[in-house]
Amino acid sequence: MEFSFPPHRIAVNVPDHATLLAEVEARMRRREGFALATINLDHLVKLRHDPAFRIIYAAQDLVVADGNPIVWLSRLARRPVALVPGSDMVEPLALAAQRAGVPVALVGTTGAALSAAAGVLRARVPGLAIAAQIAPPMGFDPQGAEARRILETLAASGAGLTLIALGAPKQEAFAALGREVAPQMGFASIGAGLDFLAGTQARAPGWVRALALEWLWRMLSSPRRLFMRYLRCGLILPGQMLAAWRLR
Repeated sequence: MEFSFPPHRIAVNVPDHATLLAEVEARMRRREGFALATINLDHLVKLRHDPAFRIIYAAQDLVVADGNPIVWLSRLARRPVALVPGSDMVEPLALAAQRAGVPVALVGTTGAALSAAAGVLRARVPGLAIAAQIAPPMGFDPQGAEARRILETLAASGAGLTLIALGAPKQEAFAALGREVAPQMGFASIGAGLDFLAGTQARAPGWVRALALEWLWRMLSSPRRLFMRYLRCGLILPGQMLAAWRLR
């Protein structure tokens, strides 16, 4: 499944959960870096209006479908992919790193949330090494001098995988820079995944996610912040559906 933003084409090039884990574990064993992005409708809105974000997204090595609308569009295009939410991938990615024998680093959110998330990961993934925990300051430029210093610290820590919880587009921008500064490291953009793990943010109940209504649950939980975001997402759907139909 792919989305066209001339001159770039953004492809969902990893079809499912199992393929993703096999690929990232193999890369970590070879000490071969990667940047993993989890595309959703909000990303499509940003890609439509932000040329810099298109360049950043084109630099991502692995892209999965993070959102039911992306899955539905892929089926419409007859290029089906499975739902692989970034928030659900934190523990499986950490387990893959532990099997590959590489330490993990955590970047983003707050110091307290990182400490709590690290504790949960160590309990759930015995033997996992967490080499660094870094919460960038407010106003952090993900491609500026401070970002380069953080990436140099990560490279020196021995980490083979960095889980980035900065939100889009910062996390993808940081990962793209990371591919230049620390080319042997894997970078996974996982949004609020560390906050969910730490318990500093509440995720929608399982039955809400099963009904594909997590977006509604989130919007009702924070309507002033999220209403316009989801409205913009809804407005691009007809055009994306037409584009998917043309891919058939």
